[in-house]
Amino acid sequence: MDEKKKETTKESEEVQETKVSAAESVENEVEELKKQVEEYKDKWIRNVAEFDNYKKRTASTWSEGFNEGIASVVVKILPVGDNLDWALTLGLDQKTADGIRAVKRKFNDTLSSLEIEEIDPTGEPFDPNVAEAVMQVDGDEGEESGTVKMVLQKGYRRKDKIIRYATVSVVK
Repeated sequence: MDEKKKETTKESEEVQETKVSAAESVENEVEELKKQVEEYKDKWIRNVAEFDNYKKRTASTWSEGFNEGIASVVVKILPVGDNLDWALTLGLDQKTADGIRAVKRKFNDTLSSLEIEEIDPTGEPFDPNVAEAVMQVDGDEGEESGTVKMVLQKGYRRKDKIIRYATVSVVK
């Protein structure tokens, strides 16, 4: 019987060693899986942030391109408005002048719908950020030096972007 006890004890010890070994193996596997979960979670968070940044960059690029496209087209049609203004200075008959004024109004309405506004710095101190001085003139009594005397060509802006600088004369 002693032998049977020894065998049973030996088998018990082997079973216990196997259980301990299995428990250690499971713990190691759990730790490894926890590390993988953290790695995947970190990668996921980084990918989400990267995708959000991509969406913002794409939206910004699209918006800038759209605004540049509008500005590019408007620059090409501004001479039409200049010519309409010039035509109104000619000695035209009433019907022709009224027709040109109606076309000019429609032109201005179109610019307004595109958020384009006219720059008219007449009487204001000269600002090189909105106007280009092409000549200096003598001022009348009471006019300060460095103020805009006359606009020779209208300037235009869209929001904060200058599309065309106003061409002006400045008081000496």
